[in-house]
Amino acid sequence: MTKSKLFSLLIILIFGITKLIAQPVPANDENIPFLVTFSKDAGTKWGDDDYCQTFFFSIPKDFKNPIYIRIFDPEIGGKHDEINGEFNSNTKYSVYGGNGCITVDDARNVDPIGNFRSGNLLASKIFDNKSTYDNNWYTFGPFNPSEGEYSAQYGGYIFKVICEGIKGDDGNLYRYYLSTSSDKNVPVEGGNAFTFEYTFRLHSENGQVSHIYPFIDEKVISIIQYNFDWDNDGYIKLISAINPGEFLKTSSENKWAESKYEIKSGERGKSIDIQFKKAANTSGVNNNNVVFYVRNQYGQQLPFFTIPIGGVPKPRGQITVKPLPTGKR
Repeated sequence: MTKSKLFSLLIILIFGITKLIAQPVPANDENIPFLVTFSKDAGTKWGDDDYCQTFFFSIPKDFKNPIYIRIFDPEIGGKHDEINGEFNSNTKYSVYGGNGCITVDDARNVDPIGNFRSGNLLASKIFDNKSTYDNNWYTFGPFNPSEGEYSAQYGGYIFKVICEGIKGDDGNLYRYYLSTSSDKNVPVEGGNAFTFEYTFRLHSENGQVSHIYPFIDEKVISIIQYNFDWDNDGYIKLISAINPGEFLKTSSENKWAESKYEIKSGERGKSIDIQFKKAANTSGVNNNNVVFYVRNQYGQQLPFFTIPIGGVPKPRGQITVKPLPTGKR
C-alpha cells in the first residue's frame, strides 16, 4: 500500500472514530466570534490581506440526504459588520462542487489566484447593505452530497464556499452552518468544515482565547506559521499532545510575521491547537481582525478543521512554556 493510500485510510479511520457532528463555522470550541472578509477597496491595515476567504465542507460518503449551507448575517451594513466611513460594499458568496472543487492546487492556495474557483458553480448570491439578512440566515441548497467532489483524504464529498468582497471598503462579519434543514441548523452527522487560511475577528474582551486546529499528517517534519495584522494584541501559542505551550512570533499592524516549529513524532497524525489570547493590560485594541495559515516543510498549506481531527489536543505532562528567541523567523 502506498503512503498516500495509507494517509487516506488514516483520515477515514479518524473521522469514523471521532463520530464528528458538524457545528457552526467557526465551531463552538474555536471561540471565534466571526469570519471576516473586507471588500476590495479597503486597505489591508483593516486586517484582511486579500479580500477573499474559502471554506470547504465535507460530507461522509454514506450520507445520502440533501444538505444545505447556511450563512449568518451575509449582508454588509448592519449590526455586526465593520463600517469604513459609510456602508457601500457588496459581498459575493459562491458554492462549488464537482470535479476539481478541491483537488485543483489553486483551490487550496492561501491566495485567490489562478483557478481557485475550480469545480462546478452550484449557486451564488451578492449581498449589499440593503439586505434583509442583517443578523439573520440565508440558505444555499438543497444539494445532493454527490454534487460535491469525493476526496477520501478530506473526509468525503467536498463543497467549496468562496466569500469575496467585490465592491466597496467595509468589513463583512459572518458565520456558516452545514445543515440538513433549509430553515434551521440541524447538524450533519460525520460532517466537518476546514480551510487553509483563516481570516477572523478576535474577541474584544481581555483574556479571551480563540483556537484553530491544523492537522499534522505523518509526512510533516516542520511547519512555518504565518500571521498578519495581529497588532501585538496579546500572544499566539502552540499546544500539542506533548507540548503544553510554545509562543509563536506575532505581527504588528499591517505586517506579516512568521516562525518555524519542529514537529515531534508524538504530534503526527493529530491536530495541534493554535491559541490566540488577548492579554490583559494591552493597548486596548478592539475590532481586531487577523489572518493565519501554516505551511509544511514542502511549502504546502495545512488544513484547519473546525472540529479537530482526533480531538482537541490535551498535553501529557507539564513542560515549561518556551518563548520564541528574539529575532527568530
